[in-house]
Amino acid sequence: MTRTHWAAVAAVVLALLFAGAATVASAGGASAEGTPDAASAEAGFARDMSVHHQQAVEMSFIVRERTDDEEVRRLAYDIANTQANQRGMMLGWLDLWGLPKIEAGAEPMAWMRGADGSGHDGHGAAAEEGRLMPGMATKAELRELSGLSGKEAEVRFLQLMINHHNGGVAMAEGCVERCEVTVERNLARTMVLGQRSEVELMVDMLRARGAQPLV
Repeated sequence: MTRTHWAAVAAVVLALLFAGAATVASAGGASAEGTPDAASAEAGFARDMSVHHQQAVEMSFIVRERTDDEEVRRLAYDIANTQANQRGMMLGWLDLWGLPKIEAGAEPMAWMRGADGSGHDGHGAAAEEGRLMPGMATKAELRELSGLSGKEAEVRFLQLMINHHNGGVAMAEGCVERCEVTVERNLARTMVLGQRSEVELMVDMLRARGAQPLV
């Protein structure tokens, strides 16, 4: 592992520590509105988005090792730092609510459906393509990214991360609509705004490299 990789890992660890402190600070708001149960939108979103975020962190670390381009490395660092921080907050809420971080037998994205089973969560199509949740990269795509370098790695990372962000935005919008705990709903709104902005940036970065987003 290179010195730069260790530095990035250390920064993310610090972000998680700060996230833990922020989670404790926000606990009063969550408790005041009642404790969500394991089947709630709050719990489902926290579990699923934590998994979604973890892959974004993984892809960011991969591309930082595969290119020397400072623009891409800076973007990857920002994504890893932000999403590790947010992931720490969501896992902290699950701990405070006394809920499992992994719900045995629970289908990803089930929380985005109504009580009567209505509503489209996009998980069916994602599963058919080998994706755990919408926007997530497949294992084959991660292996491909790990084998590229330079401009090829930059382009593939940007393409995969644009799809990843778009899937994350759809999930966050689902929480904005369904979550009742204010601090979590506010975090979801932050995700929507932040990831939409980053998608616009990444599209421009792709075009500067003579490439386009994946269809």
